[in-house]
Amino acid sequence: MFFLYLHTMILKSSVTIILFMLLISCNSNFNSPEFILKATGRYLYNSDEVVKVYFIENEMYLAWRGANKIKPLKVDDATFFVKEMNEKIQFLTNPDNKTSYMVLVPKEENKPIVYNFRKLKDDEIIPSEYLENKEFDKALEGYLAIKKKDSLDSSIDEKYLNSLGYKALREKNFEMSKAVFKINAALYPNSSNVYDSLGEAYLKSGDTLKAIENYQKSLRLDSGNFRAKQQLKKLEKKT
Repeated sequence: MFFLYLHTMILKSSVTIILFMLLISCNSNFNSPEFILKATGRYLYNSDEVVKVYFIENEMYLAWRGANKIKPLKVDDATFFVKEMNEKIQFLTNPDNKTSYMVLVPKEENKPIVYNFRKLKDDEIIPSEYLENKEFDKALEGYLAIKKKDSLDSSIDEKYLNSLGYKALREKNFEMSKAVFKINAALYPNSSNVYDSLGEAYLKSGDTLKAIENYQKSLRLDSGNFRAKQQLKKLEKKT
């Protein structure tokens, strides 16, 4: 009887330990309501890109660069590892300006925290968001402001915006493609290529007169633009 009793007690103890370990494991993924409120939001990753942090059933997710459900690995109560970034992140308040930030945890010890990614206010909109919402004038204002602050900012790179416009053009989204090419022309008014691209967008959307106008602008800036010359010859014969 004694051995049976001992065996029963050992089994009960084992079950208790297993349940305790499971409880610890579950609690390790728990995020407090205060933390969820603090971390939820949009963070300015660069001048025209955001990281969105949100929670589903107490678990954190990120939306970033086209991936809408990135699930970070929780390291501890304050730290998460984001595989897609190959970085550990934390959510801190900058003591100097009392503003919330998503920060990268330094990979080397004794390195200071850099407050890079500021939490945006609810009414703060970046240029690409205005563009997505078809608020083209506000998008232009935003891109011009970026250029004024840093003319070498990658988000206003002429080739990048040109590729963005052609992506919309391939998708037959003529309104968006023309808007992007117009923004590029406003940012780079002395570029022959931006007017060539805008001319093509007008041509494919069926506006021959505007196409001619922009191909002519392109040629005035670069008389050697063979493609613009060829298009103008074709269009002038039709008109």
